[in-house]
Amino acid sequence: MISVDDYRDRVAGLLGTASATTLPLAAAAGLVLAEDVRAGVSLPPFDNSAMDGYAVRAADVETAPVTLPVADDIPAGRVDVRPLEPGTAHRIMTGAPLPPGADAVVMVEDSYGGTETVTFSAAAREGAHIRHIGEDVVAGDVALHAGTVLGHSQLGLAAAVGLAEVKVHRPLRVLVASTGTELIDAPAPLRHGQIYESNSVMLAAAIRDLGCEVEVVRSVVDDVEEFRKVIEPKLAGADLLVTSGGVSAGAYEVVKDALTGQGVEFAKIAMQPGGPQGSGRWHGVPVVALPGNPVSVLVSFEAFLRPAILAALGHTDVSRRRVRARLTEAMSSPAGRRQYRRGVFTPSDREVTGVVGPRGGPGSHLLAAFTQANCLIVLPEDVTTAAVGEEVDVLLL
Repeated sequence: MISVDDYRDRVAGLLGTASATTLPLAAAAGLVLAEDVRAGVSLPPFDNSAMDGYAVRAADVETAPVTLPVADDIPAGRVDVRPLEPGTAHRIMTGAPLPPGADAVVMVEDSYGGTETVTFSAAAREGAHIRHIGEDVVAGDVALHAGTVLGHSQLGLAAAVGLAEVKVHRPLRVLVASTGTELIDAPAPLRHGQIYESNSVMLAAAIRDLGCEVEVVRSVVDDVEEFRKVIEPKLAGADLLVTSGGVSAGAYEVVKDALTGQGVEFAKIAMQPGGPQGSGRWHGVPVVALPGNPVSVLVSFEAFLRPAILAALGHTDVSRRRVRARLTEAMSSPAGRRQYRRGVFTPSDREVTGVVGPRGGPGSHLLAAFTQANCLIVLPEDVTTAAVGEEVDVLLL
């Protein structure tokens, strides 16, 4: 058997890093910058008012109350701002450019007046309520570093420093195929011995959540020629093929039968669930072949696919958060295998981490229990029992 860590490295090595492409900001959400973004302008690009009020010379408002004539009106967006003469004030709006000669802004709440004269009820100090040029970002500096995930605030900053597009690691094009003659697509009626296909639905959603483009082929029957006929024409446009089912040691293992000797190797991984796996290249396209039981699919995705895809998309942090927690229920695990059990983690005020208990049994068919879990409890290969109160590793989902 291959260790979980060695197989994770094998899968990650298949994908490498996605090539870079330039996209408009609106199409780049959730993607990862492939190069540094330098500011084309400073932020703010000019000294401006932080408040609605009056631009003044602080020396003219050293004492209060004091009344000054209002010489000009400066709304936001005005570009022809006149200098402020001594002994006068300019009415100014938030974000409007500070007039030359002004060194303070008195907010409107500390004044009485309007557009011709204004009386100030509070003294002004130099620099009050002014946003200075370059206070946030200086033109030419790196505003966003390569490797940054572009969320809403990062996209806002890119726009604010003058960019309309960015260079990002492009989304992977992933082909997802679910195999098994017993699989039926809902809502067709089930006959005895048939089940509704769900793996492709789960995998497609999970992979799309990472920022990939997904094409789904559902319910491929257990026939080698049919599998090749359906899948091969679609490989030309794919960066990755992910299959579920047909990889174990029994008969009618269609993925294993079709791809053995074609560049894909099949092996047993020292884990539970998810032992039978396959990986390699078929017609030059990376292939990750997962087992067919739904919990095995989800655990395999977490252990192998998720970190590999995130790394390929340019992410530097590809791991789930790992914490230690005390068991609320005893657990057992097969010797020599790393067990992943669905669990419910509860933070505790009395402990550094919290407590955790398994949800559902170890069976790889118990999908409902996974929907109630918020973590995976990980028992290492050399642990066969864990008692109540014992600390264990927990991966937060």
